[in-house]
Amino acid sequence: MEKLFNPDYLQHLCQKYGLRPSKQYGQNFLLNEEVVQKMVEAGDVSKKDEVIEVGPGFGVLTFSLCEKAGKVMAYEIEKKIQPYWEEKQKEYKNLEIIWGNVLNSQKSIKSAKSLRSPEEMGKYKVVANLPYQITSQIIRFFLEQENKPESMVVMVQKEVGERICAKPGDLSVLGISVQYFGEPEIIAFVSRNDFYPAPKVDSAVIKIVLKKKLPKIDEKEFFAFVRAGFINKRKLLIKNLKNYLGDKNKKTVDEAFAKMEFPENIRAQELSLEEWLRLFSIINSP
Repeated sequence: MEKLFNPDYLQHLCQKYGLRPSKQYGQNFLLNEEVVQKMVEAGDVSKKDEVIEVGPGFGVLTFSLCEKAGKVMAYEIEKKIQPYWEEKQKEYKNLEIIWGNVLNSQKSIKSAKSLRSPEEMGKYKVVANLPYQITSQIIRFFLEQENKPESMVVMVQKEVGERICAKPGDLSVLGISVQYFGEPEIIAFVSRNDFYPAPKVDSAVIKIVLKKKLPKIDEKEFFAFVRAGFINKRKLLIKNLKNYLGDKNKKTVDEAFAKMEFPENIRAQELSLEEWLRLFSIINSP
């Protein structure tokens, strides 16, 4: 596996399989073995675990997961490397490759032999170096599953990782959305020079431990409420919410702000998740 950390060998594999690393699919191959070990360790992967990986590439993370996990299910969209993985699966018996986009997993799962979608699995974990272009979509996909993973350890753009783990004052819709479902933390920062080809940005490894209990609220309405608060960052939160809720609820918004002792000049990014939940509850109480 050491060869997979060598850019010359990766270039050889790309040429062999007619692959030109694609920006569209976020194909940047990790060269730092220490980062791989940190991801596997952060995932606390053991033989009792089933692990889902997204975008295995040539397997620099996949093979480490196979050595630790009971089962690894890896979603790969690049069919050019199918012969490569057919050979590797002879060696790694606990590995299944699912050909297709994880976001369409209900479709791709039907063409696989013994595979199950996240909804059909028991307990599982996610460990992956995510394609940057669809990072938020993939994270949301797993967080919104009825059968959610126990935890997620994922490589993302540094800026995205910082937004996900932000504290009140720097919160965003993304940060609130992830923190609603789980407890995120940054495990490590990764230089752009640790990839082939090198992307234009640095990366971060984050871990999200999913919460066992969630508030009993209308999640669709709650997240629409939060998005409305952030819709115009130049405006004050109270004005954004009044515009969203309409004239008949303006007094309700004023009363809720007074009850929570918010100053009128407070902005959306200053509220914690708990404050967002309480504000939503007060405004929507009978």
